[in-house]
Amino acid sequence: MSLPLPTPLFASGALQFAFQKATPEGKLTIGVLLIVSLFSWTVIITKVRQLYRARKMAKKFFAAYRGTRDPLEIFRKKQEFDGAPANEVYHTGAEELDYHLKNNPVKIKGQTKVSHASFDAVRVALERAVSAESLGLEKGMIVLSTAVAGGPFIGLLGTVWGVMETFSGVARANAASLTAMAPGVAGALIATVIGLMVAIPAMFAYNFMITTIRAITQELDNFVTEYATQIEHQYVDNRSLADEITDAMKKQSESAYTSDPLLS
Repeated sequence: MSLPLPTPLFASGALQFAFQKATPEGKLTIGVLLIVSLFSWTVIITKVRQLYRARKMAKKFFAAYRGTRDPLEIFRKKQEFDGAPANEVYHTGAEELDYHLKNNPVKIKGQTKVSHASFDAVRVALERAVSAESLGLEKGMIVLSTAVAGGPFIGLLGTVWGVMETFSGVARANAASLTAMAPGVAGALIATVIGLMVAIPAMFAYNFMITTIRAITQELDNFVTEYATQIEHQYVDNRSLADEITDAMKKQSESAYTSDPLLS
């Protein structure tokens, strides 16, 4: 006993028949939906590749970063992890810190550090970089959300319009039979079918991508906290006010001693 072979999709010709019987307004609606679908799939393919690369390169970056003791080691070695959002945030903070170490240094026992005001500038740069990376990850998602929300409604508009045209034609012809109405109704319903075919893939892709983007953004926030803490421990002048005053007085007295020939 042989089992029947599965019927290929669209083999029945129902979609072809419905499209042929669709009104010009319905065909226009289908054309709009196909354009939305084209943009939607372009975004899906592009974002999948971007997010895959971001996750892959982020693992390599975090492995390299957590394998160092100095938060500026990767920056000084000029290591790059293109595609990892954390890498961009890291280099933005490192460049800002390096600028202040060179232009606004605080010398403490032979070590070069920065003041709290300079450290605040570094933190602002880090927060700005996180916001920029988050916006970059979310770029294009509006297309998917539009396809999810608008696709079925655009299709429904075409269907309602087609049904309205069908009933108007039946009323004018005074032929209220199933044979007279069926082609028009079929032509109207294809708009809703196409609308759902546009919206369903976009919905699954949107939910997957937005979850991944939120995870990456949370990872960036955690990294910034970790990175800023390491910078503060190693490169920020954390002396108390009393120690700063004492050190300033010592430097002033040493400067006066060396500049006065009688004292020297």
